[in-house]
Amino acid sequence: MTMSKREVRAVAAVIVKDGKYFAAKRGYGFLKGYFEFPGGKIEKGETPEQALVREIQEELSSDITVLEKLLTVNYEYPDFILNMEVFFASLKEGRLLLHEGIHLEERFFALSELDESLFCPADQLIVKALKAREIALR
Repeated sequence: MTMSKREVRAVAAVIVKDGKYFAAKRGYGFLKGYFEFPGGKIEKGETPEQALVREIQEELSSDITVLEKLLTVNYEYPDFILNMEVFFASLKEGRLLLHEGIHLEERFFALSELDESLFCPADQLIVKALKAREIALR
């Protein structure tokens, strides 16, 4: 009998500024060195939107406004299944500040610079969705 993998419920923000998309390079864990869209786990009793506001405040010391939902990513990693709700968001104020140890680098990517190979596997699905959305909007 195989054990079922634990499911992790999470959120991610696609923060757009001046037509570019914010991502940060992970500084820890098995995905260290890959870019990701910021966010984190949903805590008990939180809505996805509440979790996203809290996570961006904790991770980047910034206040955001959660906008429309882009997609839900379901991705199976070796040790767990990630169920991640992804929202567009805008900065209310301040600058996105990296906290040492969590992220190594921050970057705003133009759509043409979003290279899936630079991103964590689950986040590659967000990159694909952003590119598909752009094509659909043309």
